[in-house]
Amino acid sequence: MFARDGYARASIDAIALEAGVSTRTIYNHFGDKETLFTSVVTESSARVRDALIARTRECLDSPADLETSLIAVAQAWMATMEEFGEHFALIRLITSEANHFPSQAREAWQHTGPEAARAELARHFDLLIRQGLLTAHDPHRAAIHFHLLAFAEIMERSHQGAAALDKAEVNTIIIAGIKTFLRGHLPR
Repeated sequence: MFARDGYARASIDAIALEAGVSTRTIYNHFGDKETLFTSVVTESSARVRDALIARTRECLDSPADLETSLIAVAQAWMATMEEFGEHFALIRLITSEANHFPSQAREAWQHTGPEAARAELARHFDLLIRQGLLTAHDPHRAAIHFHLLAFAEIMERSHQGAAALDKAEVNTIIIAGIKTFLRGHLPR
């Protein structure tokens, strides 16, 4: 309901009705709407994080070809937007109304989701740096570079995933971003 109707319009009464429980049950379990929303965002973020981490490991645990593996990671990460559409609707909601949302919900989302997924990517980049396949002083900064180069244009043009882009165009953007990433992070 939060993803569909927005935070302000999703009343506890309507949520209870849709869930088939009493409002008292929701208040007893969560206390208030803010805590319920934070719980929903945190659980949703954990599912997406787990998918991103699994896909990162699949692509980078034993990369045969670094460029191909990095492209595969980026494509797999983009696939989560379709797979977890309701989650990304919640994130668009948080992003568009950031100053109207409880800070604990924003922080829970960041900590549970994006930060944890990027930390796993950074861990893999650290291993690739140690193997001499990448160069960077800070694997966490390299993970941010990867993220920005592979996804920023897609996120901007798709309005944070609200409007679908042609899959061929998405792949073109990802490939160009990964090639640029590698120009900055391949050993000379």
